[in-house]
Amino acid sequence: MPDVRDGLTRVERVVLVTLQTLQAEKGGRSVSTMELYGRVLEQVDLSRVELQAVLSRLAGR
Repeated sequence: MPDVRDGLTRVERVVLVTLQTLQAEKGGRSVSTMELYGRVLEQVDLSRVELQAVLSRLAGR
């Protein structure tokens, strides 16, 4: 269920925060999907297909 403040689900928020953290660690460079998936998996049980769906939704916003 989306949060009323910004419309993001918990999983979407975890993906965005993890992506931001990885980009900061790499000095702003691109992050591979598999690297992101590995870090997200540490926090949320998610399949690769589900991560791709979340990334697609976020890119389309």
